[in-house]
This record gives sequence, structure tokens and C-alpha cells, in this order.
Amino acid sequence: MEKSNCVNHEAAKVFLTAEWKHLAMLNYVIEPSLLKEFVPAGTELDSWNGQTFVSMVGFLFLQTRVLGLPIPFHRNFEEVNLRFYVRRKAEDGWRRGVVFIKEIVPRAAIAWAARNFYNEPYIALPMAHKTVGLSDSVRSVEYSWSFGGKQNALSIVTKGKPEPLRECSESEFITEHFCGYNAQLNCSTLEYRVEHPRWRIYQTAEARFYCDVAGLYGRQFCDCLSGKPSSAFLAEGSMVTVRKGARIPR
Repeated sequence: MEKSNCVNHEAAKVFLTAEWKHLAMLNYVIEPSLLKEFVPAGTELDSWNGQTFVSMVGFLFLQTRVLGLPIPFHRNFEEVNLRFYVRRKAEDGWRRGVVFIKEIVPRAAIAWAARNFYNEPYIALPMAHKTVGLSDSVRSVEYSWSFGGKQNALSIVTKGKPEPLRECSESEFITEHFCGYNAQLNCSTLEYRVEHPRWRIYQTAEARFYCDVAGLYGRQFCDCLSGKPSSAFLAEGSMVTVRKGARIPR
């Protein structure tokens, strides 16, 4: 897959570093028209083999530092997000990235800061996770959150050992979008770079997702997210670097 670069990514200062670990990814084919209202200005939907995807992703956010500083009581936490994939044509070619529809974390301060300073669609809900197995041989993971008095969760049971990504595979398409795009209140679009090595992935024996989709994400996602995912896998994760964003040219 062609690697993408983002606006001045080499010169941009580091905004955040963290370890992303045990990324459970459930991927669903969706009708592109359902995402039209969420596509940031200057980008277009990206696809793989003619199909458009949304992904439910749960993972651990560990050892978090913002501008090089650890934030007390906010370094380690869960996150679950619903995301889709876009691309942008720039002078150096196509830049491929991710857009978040909603991001759930258990820390109210994180959600407040992300919403108010970056217009990121974060909310704070009570969350928990369970992991079975050793760090080098994960057998299952579950991420759960409480919404409207009910428990919601996504989980994966793995099979075998982690394997390298296959070139031109669906899992490579899902994991290797290295830009983030975020619509701003003034209708501009912020682009930022996320840097990490290629992740190894576990194949999946079982994947489950139960959630108040209509309440959290909107009724337009009910049919898509209530069906069987096109794919599901667990990525090992790694240390990541998020660089400071910049407005993209109009």
C-alpha cells in the first residue's frame, strides 16, 4: 500500500505520545451515502476493492504524554471509537487518513479538552476492559462501556499467533491510514500525522459487538453495525506519535 504523508509532518511538533495496545477492530461495509455528512472538507471517502468501511475499534491508551508531559491520573485508559476512512489529493500524492464519528473514553477531562480545543467528537462514559492471555499470546479482549443504564461491549477471541500484515489486504487498508482529519467549527479541516510501525495482527475465532447503536451513533448506522462484520482482528499495537495538526489548503 502506498504510504501517505501529511501537512509538514516532518516539521510538525510532537503533540502526543502513547502506547496503543490490544486494538480490537471490527470492520463493516457501509453504503457511502450514509457517511456523506461526516466527510471533512477537502477529503473524499477512501475504499478498498470498491467497498467503503466503518470500524468499531477498542484499545488501551497507555503511558500517555501531551507535549512531553505526563498528565496525572490520565495516562492509562480505554478508548472505543467508530471511524471511517478518507483520502486527500495533495501535491505529493494521495494522503490516506481516518475520520472519527464518536470516541468514547472514561475520563471527563480528556473528553472535554478534545471537544473544546480540537472539536474532536469525544464523550466520557464509565468503561472497563478484560484481557485473557499473555502479552505475546493474547487469547481474548473485551472493551465495555455503560450508556443509558445498559452495558455495551465489543470483544474478540483470537486464534493462533500474531502474524505480519499481508500486502494489499483488508487488514492493511484498515490499519495503515496514517493521517487524521477533523472538521473544525469554522468549516476548515485539520490534518495531523499519526506515526507507528506496521502492526502484527491476530486472526479471529469469534467477534461480538452489542451496543445501543441508535442512541450513541444514530439510526443510520443500525443496519450496518447490527450485521456480521466484513472482518475482525486484533492488532498488537505499539508506541505511537501524534504530531500537531495543520489546516489543509482549501
